[in-house]
Amino acid sequence: MRPKKKGSFWKELPILLVVAIAVAFVVRTWVVQTYYIPSGSMENTLQINDRVLVNKLVHDFSDPERGEIIVFTAPEDWRSSLEEDEFIKRIIAVGGDHVVCCDDQGRITVNGQPLEEGSYLYANPVTGEQDAPSQDPFDVYVPDGRLWVMGDHRSASGDSRERYIRTGGDVDAATIPVDAVIGKAFVLFWPFSDFNWFAVPETYDDIPEPS
Repeated sequence: MRPKKKGSFWKELPILLVVAIAVAFVVRTWVVQTYYIPSGSMENTLQINDRVLVNKLVHDFSDPERGEIIVFTAPEDWRSSLEEDEFIKRIIAVGGDHVVCCDDQGRITVNGQPLEEGSYLYANPVTGEQDAPSQDPFDVYVPDGRLWVMGDHRSASGDSRERYIRTGGDVDAATIPVDAVIGKAFVLFWPFSDFNWFAVPETYDDIPEPS
């Protein structure tokens, strides 16, 4: 094999850079993207300025599932400004589910099954006091093709519960369309000291399908 002529690397470098940029663009657009956390609505699971990776391809092959942390394009009436168009929340219930707050122990139920949310609900770092699953009662059948989403910091989250109460019980206004989901957050990668893979909490395994 003939050795390459001296200087051929520098001639090929622009092509390599273009290819690398194109690959990065494809990955960012359709596969994985980095998001930073701008608010405290998902504390303590996610802190302000944390960085997460979001799988944008997963829901092309499977439906969003209860318990997943997702990034989605928020309805305009959810936003405090039009620029704040992407939210991150946890899916509590999917289309067809009956989601209720609360049972006699103060737990949200989905299709009659209570959620044990102590592993992820916000706890005050000073007092240790944990947020209630909801400060307001609700009894909702989630429409097909829509999702009921809530932040882990329930007392500081603009989410399905907050919109349901604010709109006087408008279920469509309180839920998001599945088509609005951008992707599933699967890892907290920065700060590296807090690195964590996100798994669906076990409590969601016990939820029966809607009857």
